[in-house]
This record gives sequence, structure tokens and C-alpha cells, in this order.
Amino acid sequence: MNLQVILGNFALILFVLMLVTGVIWFLDVFYLSRQRRAAADRALADFDARNAKLSADGIQAEHGAGRGAIEAALLRQPTWIEYSGSFFPVIALVFFLRSFLYEPFKIPSSSMVPTLLVGDLILVNKFTYGVRLPIINKKVIEVNDPQRGDVMVFKYPKDMTQDYIKRVIGVPGDKITYRNKRLTVNGKAIGYTMLDDYLDDERPVYHKQLQENLTGVSHRILNDETAPPLALSEVREFPHKEACDYNDDGFTCVVPAGNYFMMGDNRDNSADSRYWGFVPNQNIVGKAFFVWMNLGNLKRIGGIH
Repeated sequence: MNLQVILGNFALILFVLMLVTGVIWFLDVFYLSRQRRAAADRALADFDARNAKLSADGIQAEHGAGRGAIEAALLRQPTWIEYSGSFFPVIALVFFLRSFLYEPFKIPSSSMVPTLLVGDLILVNKFTYGVRLPIINKKVIEVNDPQRGDVMVFKYPKDMTQDYIKRVIGVPGDKITYRNKRLTVNGKAIGYTMLDDYLDDERPVYHKQLQENLTGVSHRILNDETAPPLALSEVREFPHKEACDYNDDGFTCVVPAGNYFMMGDNRDNSADSRYWGFVPNQNIVGKAFFVWMNLGNLKRIGGIH
């Protein structure tokens, strides 16, 4: 595992921090604190013996405050142990929550407009597609499989340090055809309804907006009438590419077992499975289900459809 992968894997960083602080906390509770207690008891016994001798010799002994100060000083945790003990439960809780329950993400690009906008802060359900071991992302408990229409976060197959978010268009075994910017799934044409044009939030440009009914899941998409149906020059080599047939008007792909076909809702401004291939099951991170904030648009809050 190279340095770039390590730095790009926040879960790994959290795990290492949790492990280090946890070991320090464990050592302190079961060993170091007892050592400090034993040292304090010895020092107090010496203090009491010295005071007793002084009293026997008729010399005024030290006050009890001195005894308390000695005990407090010897029992005090070193700063590095104190901070480790304070951070350990917090780090452990964050690691558990983001590894097995919910993980926050920020939308960095416009590939999922109009469903998700740049700057949206979203929550991703980590267990809806099965419980996975953190860091290695190995599924250990089966729950549900991704369904067509789900908005899913996954590790980008070309660079596992990057998280991508797209919509599930095809599940294993599906035959996906995209011709003249219209989808056909397993031989059935997907239904479209024209909507009012969409005004781009980043520049004063209107895009054609449609309601797409993806086998029962209705959501909005955008089309750029000036863009071709497919930029063939941008299609890369990828595993199972032989399952796809490309031409200037689009493509047909049969989704291999254990893989998913993903597309952005901003169809002509999305680098997705059309260009870099299928998403293997082991790359799945979770299902996006809620927008909880956008600092540039405080009205952006609610479920993801």
C-alpha cells in the first residue's frame, strides 16, 4: 500500500489513531496508573515515617497539605497519557459511526446536478448494502443489493483513493443501451417527461431538463443539446469492456456479474461508466440518502431521490 493510498484513506488514519490512543489508554488503566499509585504509596509512607520521627524528636512535622501535594503530583497523568485517554473514546466513536452506520461526504462536482449540487453536504448509509469491514471494505454481512435508481457512493475504479457518487443505471445481468441520449434497459425504453429548462447555478446557461422514470424510480436529468451523445475519444480501456459495443450514437453494455453500471444525472457533464467502466461490488461505499447542508444554499436540505 503506497503513501498516496494511506493518505487518501481517512478510515485507515482514524483506525491508526484509535489503535495508538487505545493502547496508551489500556496501558495506563491496567499498568501505568498502578505504577503511579505504588510510587505515591511509597512516597507517602516515607513522608509519614519522616514526620513521625520528627515528632518523636520534638520537631514540628509538615502539614497535611504537603502530603496531599505529594500524592497529587505522583498520581497526575503525564500530558501525553491524559490527551490520549481523552481522545480515545471520541476517535473510537467516530470510527464506529463512519465505518458501520453513516459517513458524511461533500459533493465536489456538478455531475449529479440537478439532484445534487456542488457543495451539498450529504449523508451516506454504510449498512444498507451490507456490513463491510473498514479499511479493506470486505463485506461480512449481506443486507441488500444496490437497485436501479439508487444514488450510490463508491471507490473510483481507476483510483481507489477517490470517492465518486453516481446513479445506479444497471445491475448485474442488465442490458443497458444508450442511444441519442435515451436509455433502454433490458429491451424496455425508459420513459421521459419534458420539464422547464434548468438554469445553471455556476453560469447563466439553460439546460434541457427531463424527468426520467428508471424502472419505477423517477428523477430529474439534464441534457446539453450542444454535446454529442457520446465522446468516443474519451472512452478508456476497462475490465469487461468486451461486454460493451460502442458507436457514435451511444453504446450497449451487458453488466457483468458482481458489477454495476453508473451514470451521472447531468448526463453530458459526467465522467461515469460510459467512459471508465463498471463498478465492482467491492468498491461500494454506501447509499446516499440525505442532504443536510449546503453553505452556499441554506435551503438545500432533505432526502435524495
